[in-house]
Amino acid sequence: MKPCPCGSGKSYSECCESYILGVQLPATAEALMRSRYVAYVEHAIDYIVDTCTKDGKQDIDVKQTKDWSEKSQWLGLKILATAQGGTEDTEGVVEFEAAYEHEGLKDIHHEKARFKKQEGKWFYDEGDIVPKTIIRSSPKVGRNEPCPCGSGKKYKHCHGKTG
Repeated sequence: MKPCPCGSGKSYSECCESYILGVQLPATAEALMRSRYVAYVEHAIDYIVDTCTKDGKQDIDVKQTKDWSEKSQWLGLKILATAQGGTEDTEGVVEFEAAYEHEGLKDIHHEKARFKKQEGKWFYDEGDIVPKTIIRSSPKVGRNEPCPCGSGKKYKHCHGKTG
């Protein structure tokens, strides 16, 4: 029994597979989010396109999305927060992190995704990427301090030279 890549703890066949095959509709925005992640894992790009609002479909480069899906190793989905998006709602927000490795580089796609329910069916509308704060692993070298390379020169006259 293959576990569902969405992280629900269920098997793929009892979780997202029925959504991707079009047998069943996701009842909530979070269920749609999870199934869209699985669609990237399973390279089901038609599902990605079909679950976007009309305006969102225009923004998808299908070939580029397919290449990214196929050339990435999908490492896991983490749902961080949800707002609305229930069975009785018409709008919802799902904040998530999707971990993946692409061309030897590991990354985490962190997004606040907005969903709309139209005619009883949930669609991905748009999302905002949550920026990362990069923290220095070592202290910043001042321009008048010795260069960390060990040359004995001031940083500004060695590796800190501009131009």
